Amino acid sequence: MSTENLPKGGVFLLSEAVGTSLFTPEDFTSEQRQIAETTEAFVNNEIFPDLERMEEPDFILLVEKLRCCADLGLFLVDIPEEFGGLDLDKVTSMLVAEKLGPTGSFAITSSGQTGIGSLPLVYYGTAEQKQKYLEKLTTGEWITAYCLTEPDCGSDPLSARTTAILAEDGSCYLLNGVKQFITNAAFADLFTVFAKIDGQHFSAFLVERGMDGLSIGNEEKKMGLKGTSTAQVVLENVRVPVENLLGEAGKGHKIAFNVLNVGRLKLSATVTGAAKAAFAEAANYAVERKQFGQALASFGAIREKLADMLSDLFAAESLLYRISGLLDERIATLDRAGDDYYERYQKAIEEYAGECAIAKVFCSNTLAYVADEALQIHGGYGYIRDYPVERIYRDERVNRIFEGTNEINRLLIPTLLFRRADSGALDLWDQVKAAQEKFHSNDTEVPDDNALFGPEFLLLVKQKKLFLLLLGSLGENRSHQEILLALGDMVIGIFALESSLLRAAKVSSSASERQRKLLQAVVKVTAFKSTDRFQSAAMRCAAYGVQETDLVAQQKTISSLCAYPVIGLLEAKQKLARIATESGSYPF
Repeated sequence: MSTENLPKGGVFLLSEAVGTSLFTPEDFTSEQRQIAETTEAFVNNEIFPDLERMEEPDFILLVEKLRCCADLGLFLVDIPEEFGGLDLDKVTSMLVAEKLGPTGSFAITSSGQTGIGSLPLVYYGTAEQKQKYLEKLTTGEWITAYCLTEPDCGSDPLSARTTAILAEDGSCYLLNGVKQFITNAAFADLFTVFAKIDGQHFSAFLVERGMDGLSIGNEEKKMGLKGTSTAQVVLENVRVPVENLLGEAGKGHKIAFNVLNVGRLKLSATVTGAAKAAFAEAANYAVERKQFGQALASFGAIREKLADMLSDLFAAESLLYRISGLLDERIATLDRAGDDYYERYQKAIEEYAGECAIAKVFCSNTLAYVADEALQIHGGYGYIRDYPVERIYRDERVNRIFEGTNEINRLLIPTLLFRRADSGALDLWDQVKAAQEKFHSNDTEVPDDNALFGPEFLLLVKQKKLFLLLLGSLGENRSHQEILLALGDMVIGIFALESSLLRAAKVSSSASERQRKLLQAVVKVTAFKSTDRFQSAAMRCAAYGVQETDLVAQQKTISSLCAYPVIGLLEAKQKLARIATESGSYPF
């Protein structure tokens, strides 16, 4: 099987959207739906009834629930079959993470086990290391922790000060240092620790809890996720056998960054699940709560909130499973034979590193928005612990810091695009030049405005054109962080709108009349919101980087290309709000 016909990372910016195929939630197989239902039943029957106890926190109960999760086989999703795993696709992995998402602390704890805790061993471990540790991890006998962050380096892990010095007899490394904000620290049995060999060569090590010199600091008193363990891991001359070096010496950055690509996508799934739960709480409360003799849901101010929340959720879900499908398609082309399988596997995932960063930012921002509005709809009661939105609101905040802050990811998105363009993997600079020439000649090709979602696809074409035009106007100024952030926001907006549009167009072809009208409504609201966000980012970009003599003309161009003559917006929002309150949950 070849990758030649598969879309390259970032190519969505340079290609026509119409006709592009993508995976959507409507494509879930019966097996995927069954696994999702099993996970959801586990959450409802095993986690929610004891969630308050786990939040105290009660780590003994938490670990017990982790082992119940393992008994269901949910720790086996990403594990190779040769080591007793299920080795399922990324879509299924994300679906499980999404269904666990509403549990907050439990979701983060279990994700630490199945994601960044286990995947470094899966991808980079030797056969002996996997034989020794993987079964313990998949059964929940042992819990894992990922030790990258340090007190003085969060977003810059390569500046780590933890050291690893080879002992004189060559049998072990002596590890010294402090790791900060380590999830699962209180009860983890196996730690993936990043340290610099001889203070220079960034590497990873598998460190067991029982090794002398390893100690755990006090639990951090956190604003949210109170049911998770978060503490320092202190290493004082910890003797780690040389056979516990994970991967190659000096190549720890590959482990740290490649595992984060999947980690970002899995976090995107987790927060999407949490956002759906917050939305359901808001929709139901809006029906039940009466003010001025009427249900909250009857007021336009509340209906608009529900509609806007729903449109962002639709976009988040659409892009999440689009990216998961892209990963699965590329991974499916790999020949599993050979010792370098996981090296090629990581390269397949790395192809969409930018898209994974997009998902992390958009989905975590969506949860932030939905949780905030859900609490607002609850009014004063949303601030009371008796209501689930209070916990969701507190738990939400850290997701914009996990797996690389959203600022780091927004910077990463255009930076990766530029690297791919400079390496020849993406025809970006020629497309920038062509867009400028075409714009100055007034030669424009646009989609049929009368076709299905024609105005919205036209808006997407104009957004892509504007991105290329602005990029061509920036010159060397594009290296400024403020400009990179604005460019990143533009790229995120394009991908989110395109994912929503392509999904709606695909589903509409076989949908009922009622479903088609609902899809038309969500597309209209999504496009309108996208326009506002995109234009703001474009205006910032121009103001920061375009020469003063060209700025007024550039601003006029931005206003022109961001024009979206939306008709029936109010009716669309009312339709979305009505379906939300009728269903009491996310309706797609």
